[in-house]
Amino acid sequence: MEYLPSTTLYPGDIMEQMEMIWEQIRVPLIVPVLKLAVFLCLLMSVMLFIEKVYMAVVITLVKVLGRKPERRYKWEPMKEDDVELGNSSHPMVLVQIPMYNEKEVYQLSIGSACGLLWPSDRIIVQVLDDSTDPIIKNMVQMECQRWADKGINIKYEIRSNRIGFKAGALKEGLKHPYVRQCDFVAIFDADFQPEPDFLCCTIPYLFHNPQLALVQSRWKFVNADECLMTRIQEMSLDYHFTVEQEVGSSTYAFFGFNGTAGVWRLSALSEAGGWKDRTTVEDMDLAVRASLKGWKFLYLGSVKVKNELPSTFKTYRHQQHRWSCGPANLFRKMVMEIIKNKKVSAWKKVHVIYSFFFVRKIVAHIVTFVFYCVVLPATVLVPEVEIPKWGAVYIPFIITLLNAVGTPRSLHLLVFSILFENVMSLHRTKATFIGLLEVGRVNEWIVTEKLGDALKFKSDAKALKRPWFRIGDRVHLLEMATGGYLMLCGCYDVVYGRGHYFLYILAQAAAFFVTGFGYVGTLVPSSS
Repeated sequence: MEYLPSTTLYPGDIMEQMEMIWEQIRVPLIVPVLKLAVFLCLLMSVMLFIEKVYMAVVITLVKVLGRKPERRYKWEPMKEDDVELGNSSHPMVLVQIPMYNEKEVYQLSIGSACGLLWPSDRIIVQVLDDSTDPIIKNMVQMECQRWADKGINIKYEIRSNRIGFKAGALKEGLKHPYVRQCDFVAIFDADFQPEPDFLCCTIPYLFHNPQLALVQSRWKFVNADECLMTRIQEMSLDYHFTVEQEVGSSTYAFFGFNGTAGVWRLSALSEAGGWKDRTTVEDMDLAVRASLKGWKFLYLGSVKVKNELPSTFKTYRHQQHRWSCGPANLFRKMVMEIIKNKKVSAWKKVHVIYSFFFVRKIVAHIVTFVFYCVVLPATVLVPEVEIPKWGAVYIPFIITLLNAVGTPRSLHLLVFSILFENVMSLHRTKATFIGLLEVGRVNEWIVTEKLGDALKFKSDAKALKRPWFRIGDRVHLLEMATGGYLMLCGCYDVVYGRGHYFLYILAQAAAFFVTGFGYVGTLVPSSS
C-alpha cells in the first residue's frame, strides 16, 4: 500500500504561496490598472485644483473691486407707511416653516418668524407640520395658536400623508387660497432663527429688481463650538457660503438654493414648475430649473440666519448622504435638459454642467476618497507605480488651504479637518455613485435631528444611556475595513517603502478606526 505525501500547509508555506501569486499578477495585471487609476485621479485633481483657484481669483476680485450686492442691484428701503397708502407699499410675504417631529426647536423657529419686522397685514406665517407624533403635533398647534392670539397672521397646516417629504409639504402649502395674494415666499427650516430685520434686508432686492428670483442669505451656526466635528462642519460650510455661493452670485447670478434662509419670487417659482420631489435635493432642483428660465439669483453674505449643525456622527452621515446623492442624481436627470435649453448662454450651460455639477458635486467627492484613501496607499504596495509629488503633495496642500479661508479661526484644526473629511468622503463617494446609477438608497430621506436648547439641559447621565456597543450603530464596518486596508499599506511602507507616505497613511488609518469604533459624534455633549 502506497502512502500519499502529506499536503498539510503551514503558515509559512501559505505566505510564500500568496507572495508568489502576488508577484505573478502584479506586473501584468495590477500595474497597468493602477497606472490608469493614478492617471484618472491626477486628472480629476487638476480639474478640482483649477476650479478652486478660479473661485479664489474671482472672490479676490469681488473683494478688491468692492462688487457688493447694493452696487450690482438696486436697493433702497421700503417706503414708510403714510395715511393714503397705508401698508400697501409693502409687498405681501408668505413665510413657510416645514417641520417634522421638531420637538426641540419648533418654538425657536415659529417665534423668530413671528418676530419678523414687517407690517402685520402684509405677512402670513405658514407652519407646515408633517409630524407623526400626536403629542408633538399638538404642541406645535398650541404654539401657533398662542401667536395667533397675539394678533399674528399664522396658519397651521397639516396633510394626511408625507408624500414628497419637504418638497411635498412646501408644494401643498402653496395651494391654499390665501397664498394667491402673496408676492414672495421666505422659507426657514425648523431650526432656523432669522433676525427681525431679515425681510427688510432681503425683500427690497426682489421688489426693485424684477429679474431676481431668489435672494439667499448665509447660515450662522449656533453650536459650532460644541465639538471637533461641528468645528470641521463649520469650516466646510463657511467655504461653501463665502466662496462658492458668492462666486456663483457674482459671475453667472446662479448658485444652488440652500433650501432654507432664502426668499423666492412666487411668480418665478411657479414659472420654473414649482417644487418637485424627484430627488432628495428639491431646493437645487428648483434653482436649476429657475435658472434655465433666465431668472437670476443673489447671495447676501451680510445677512446671517442662525441654525444648528448636526451633533452626532450618525445624523451628519445621513445628511451628507442626502447632500451627495441628490446632486448626482439630479445631474443624471437634468444634464440633457440643460444642454438643450435655449434661454441661457453656452457659457452658463458650461458653468452649470461642468463647474457646478461635475467638478463640485461629483469629481470632488470621488477624487478625495479614491485617490487619497485607495489609490495613493496602493502605490506603496506596487513600487512600479509612482505618483508625482505635485499630485500627491502640492495640489492637495493648496486645495486644503483654499478650503480653509472661510474660517480663519480654525486653521489650527486643519490636520484634523483633512483626516475627518477624508473619512466622510467614503460616504459621499458611495452616495454619489448611488445617485449617478439611481440605485439603492437614492431617494432615502432621513430628517436631520435637531437638538435646539435641549443641549443646555441634558445631563451627562442621560446622554450616556445610549448603547455602548451595537454593530452598525456604534461600530461602523465600512470605516473599519478602510482603516484596516490603510493600516496594511502604512505598515508595508514603513518596512519596505522608499518614501514617507506612511506618515499620512497611518494617520488616516487612525482616523478611520476612531470613527469606525464610534468615537466621533457618539455622545451628545452636555454643559453640566
